[in-house]
Amino acid sequence: MKEDFLHYVWKFQKFDVGEFYTSTNENLHIQKQGSHNLNSGPDFFNAQIDLDGQLWAGNVEIHLKSSDWYAHGHETDAAYDNVILHVVWEHDAEIYRKDGTAIPTFVIKEHIPKTTVAQYQKLFSQEKKWIKCESDFADVDDFSIENWLERLYFERLQKKETFFLMELKDSQNHWESLLFRMLCKNFGLKVNGDSFFSIAKSIDFSVVKKCCQERQDLEALLMGQAGLLEGETEDWYFKTLKLKYEYLKHKFQLQNENVIVPKFFRLRPPNFPTVRLAQFAMLYFQRNNLFSQVIDIKSVSGFHELFNVYGSEYWSTHYNFGIGSLERKKRVTKSFVDLLIINTVIPLKFCYATQHGRDVSEEILKLASEVSSEENTIVKKFNSLKNISKNAYQSQALLQLKSEYCDKNKCLQCAIGNIIIGSEGTASMRKLI
Repeated sequence: MKEDFLHYVWKFQKFDVGEFYTSTNENLHIQKQGSHNLNSGPDFFNAQIDLDGQLWAGNVEIHLKSSDWYAHGHETDAAYDNVILHVVWEHDAEIYRKDGTAIPTFVIKEHIPKTTVAQYQKLFSQEKKWIKCESDFADVDDFSIENWLERLYFERLQKKETFFLMELKDSQNHWESLLFRMLCKNFGLKVNGDSFFSIAKSIDFSVVKKCCQERQDLEALLMGQAGLLEGETEDWYFKTLKLKYEYLKHKFQLQNENVIVPKFFRLRPPNFPTVRLAQFAMLYFQRNNLFSQVIDIKSVSGFHELFNVYGSEYWSTHYNFGIGSLERKKRVTKSFVDLLIINTVIPLKFCYATQHGRDVSEEILKLASEVSSEENTIVKKFNSLKNISKNAYQSQALLQLKSEYCDKNKCLQCAIGNIIIGSEGTASMRKLI
């Protein structure tokens, strides 16, 4: 048994119906259970209880054993002077406030339905499963899951917002610079994301703006900072870009010592860093005022058009310098654009709107709903339990669910876990009973 479970029981009042009494036989009526406090101090603030006809307002503290009050030093802590009720699983000691007055104790163990305790114990005993509730996941109704996924999606956006704001501050509150960094990062995808991010951060955006006027200058700038123009080769395009980069490096006093060299290993040729950087350079060469367009566009089709670019002519017959390939325009695919929408566009829109006091929740949700669900091992596994991910906001929400709840065993903070623990009608629960 853990205190988190008692918090859950008290917060949602998962009690048997009947009369309650304190350990000293006072008649107890719970008017308000209070607000759950996730920081230091009593567990629930602003509760209201009736003791033998006397109304009390204050805080509630919860422990497994009454003696934990002393083990945690609450008897000398003024923060606990306003505790009006001590809720425990087992009562093994009378407790007192700092001023010596007694605190009523409510032994909750005998009032929790046996089915709730059994479901909790069953859920947390399944250590070897992918997620603890996988045997019951399919029995949770679609409406409850849908509502929870929507909330999880915005939780994930808020987490990304924290990172975006940190980078915004680092770029002197320059939103266009922030977009450049985050787009570059996501052009690198999972394998080269950190590398491309370090490339973007190694270049002041004012230099990028100056190089945007000439495509080869911008391509040379990115390839050079990435360390892809080191050494010697007879390839004419390599020589051209290297010459331009050496000039730019001297002119703008560029440094790339902290840049992570991008990888080619185990990448399909269309995802080679040379190809992706060439596409990224073309994007900034062809699209003026990219940031304002990203903020203004509200449809997936609009973003597919905006990011519809391909590498320069040289890359139509090459995947790397000096290595030829069949002629084919290295165009950014729609599935790649979808990833940019998920990982850059939507978080940026959300962050920008929040910082300007605007609520764009409906716009964000609509946009994410128009993007196809991601296909990765986590989403596929959830879909094997119950086919629930049909668009990007749902797949993003499932990633949040797995990393922030399932992996951390936060079943009692999860809406799905709450439903399963409180349920008495699932097939597995009937077998258990």
